[in-house]
Amino acid sequence: MVGYKKIFGVLLLTTLTGITVAQNNTNSPYTRYGFGQLADQSFGNSKAMGGLAYGLRDGSQINAANPASYTAIDSLTFLFDGGFTLQNTNLSDGTTKINAKNSSFDYLAIQFRMSKSLAMSIGFLPFSNVGYNFNTTNNIVYQNSPNSTATALSAYYGDGGLHQVYVGLGYKLFKNLSLGTNISYLFGSVNHSLNVTFPDDASATPYSETDQVTIRDYKLDLGLQYTKYLGKKNALTLGVVVSPGHSLNADATQIRTTSVRDTTQLNNGFDLPLGIGGGLTYVYDNRLTIGVDYTLQKWGKTKVFDESLCDRTKFSFGAEYVPNRLKRNYFSRVKYRIGAYYSDPYVKVADGEDSDGQTIWTKGAREYGVSAGFGLPVFSSKSILSISAQYSKVEARTKNMINENYLKLSIGLTFNERWFMKWKVE
Repeated sequence: MVGYKKIFGVLLLTTLTGITVAQNNTNSPYTRYGFGQLADQSFGNSKAMGGLAYGLRDGSQINAANPASYTAIDSLTFLFDGGFTLQNTNLSDGTTKINAKNSSFDYLAIQFRMSKSLAMSIGFLPFSNVGYNFNTTNNIVYQNSPNSTATALSAYYGDGGLHQVYVGLGYKLFKNLSLGTNISYLFGSVNHSLNVTFPDDASATPYSETDQVTIRDYKLDLGLQYTKYLGKKNALTLGVVVSPGHSLNADATQIRTTSVRDTTQLNNGFDLPLGIGGGLTYVYDNRLTIGVDYTLQKWGKTKVFDESLCDRTKFSFGAEYVPNRLKRNYFSRVKYRIGAYYSDPYVKVADGEDSDGQTIWTKGAREYGVSAGFGLPVFSSKSILSISAQYSKVEARTKNMINENYLKLSIGLTFNERWFMKWKVE
């Protein structure tokens, strides 16, 4: 019976992955900049806790955000984890409101122990998403005839995104100290286009822009976790993650078309930023977990199509409570989770023009949100169904920018099976 459960679970998660990857998972105009909207790479338990991850050590669930956490798994356990999100989005510019529904694939991963001190994880994660389609109208004044104006209709469209496949190792250096690394293959394509027409002036020349980039390169994450035990029931874990920045292997094309077509090939000018993350997590009696994380990504020193970017920061707060893991009562074994986060963007957006006709760039919209959810035991097994709801607000910094509201329902399923147990027959 256990074999059928495993096979059914793998097929179910693989099917859901195929469905959700095929969907357009964002409608945000802010994905027009940089590599698009950076994906939330949290796993099921972390999503309900505001993205808290760096200091989490839970041997029953995978935490790819800090590869040092892999050593928390025991020698008999094999983890198979997958998840997806259903999303409802509201966009508003103060006068017009748009509603959109999307779905997205979140993660697919396995984890197991290789020796007493070494554990491995392999998985697939999205890195960024691009998806927008909107129009704007502007009145322009002809330079040779100041009293004459024309209406310019600008159509913006973008799609694509980047993904990563990782192989991670965690090594327990000492009893309280673990180190880890994720080596990822980063790949995907991002497409942006702009078409400008003049519907009330047939003599005006249309204009178009097309930016296309394909990325194939590596990504490296280095992690550390140190746990200090304060008595028998109290533990404090410090987690640190460093992601070195580097220039990316990119195949990019820029096309500008008016009366003539101008094509430029770009083989550089695309970078990954230096990323630094740190977190502190407190655990009481293996029942109560409380933590805080901070993330800094130095996008201000990188390039993406020569756009002006800025450093990204994020704060996450989260907690989890389990009444009693050992009781037979079902609700005593349920994991109750809650969290919140605040994030500054990594992109700058166009905010009009100055008196000389130069584009004014301003920092993009700030984002903050709250989340809550449950980790539900799957019958009598150690497998966990994680369900969480999250409300997020992307708040414009100026009147000309768009506000976004997100309501997300995330579902993750972690198969936790004793695959490596040796049975003794008498």
